Amino acid sequence: MNMEKDLNRTFVSTVNLPSDAKKYFMEDSEEYKEAMMKYSCAIKEVKTKLEVLNEELAVKRANSPIEFIKSRLKKPESIAAKLENLGLEVSVQSAMDNLNDIAGIRIVCSFLDDIYALAKMIAKQDDINVIAVKDYIKTPKPNGYRSYHMIVEIPVFFSDKKQFLRVEIQIRTIAMDFWATLEHQLKYKKDVIDAETIINELKECATLISYTDMKMQEIKDKIHSTEE
Repeated sequence: MNMEKDLNRTFVSTVNLPSDAKKYFMEDSEEYKEAMMKYSCAIKEVKTKLEVLNEELAVKRANSPIEFIKSRLKKPESIAAKLENLGLEVSVQSAMDNLNDIAGIRIVCSFLDDIYALAKMIAKQDDINVIAVKDYIKTPKPNGYRSYHMIVEIPVFFSDKKQFLRVEIQIRTIAMDFWATLEHQLKYKKDVIDAETIINELKECATLISYTDMKMQEIKDKIHSTEE
């Protein structure tokens, strides 16, 4: 236990946090750990729902719409930096009150229609409250980023209470995910040679990927139209 605390202090002292944020997360690490445990449980709740939907649809439609699911908890330095950028207090409670993306789930599908079908099914569940939706597929970001984002709130039952926690869900195709992974690497890698050219090339790729996704959807629709 002492070793764990020492490691935590070492981590907090070396990450690129403002001094007040370092002090906070070091002194109140137990509160931080409890909060992350809660968000981890919220992720498990949502993932279970998705796995149930995927298994049901695999039987009913003879194919699984979800290729794979990834999840993550926002890192403490990212939490602190975002709170600072928003001009908010850097604390665990402030993060839980104000941030919607501490817990994140990424769903990767094969086809465009799977994205919107899954989004509707998630929204219909009576214990899920959809807080916000951003459709970056119909309205891509200027850099070419495409994905369907949902902020949902879900009840999680603990030993002494029920708590509502927010989870960010991103739904995208395999091609969109491939593009986003590469763009993320460019964004966070320093000293990239000729970065401006790469940014423009990624924009071109985003357009090609969008066209490919639409064509693949059209081909799928033609194949399955013969079944009707």
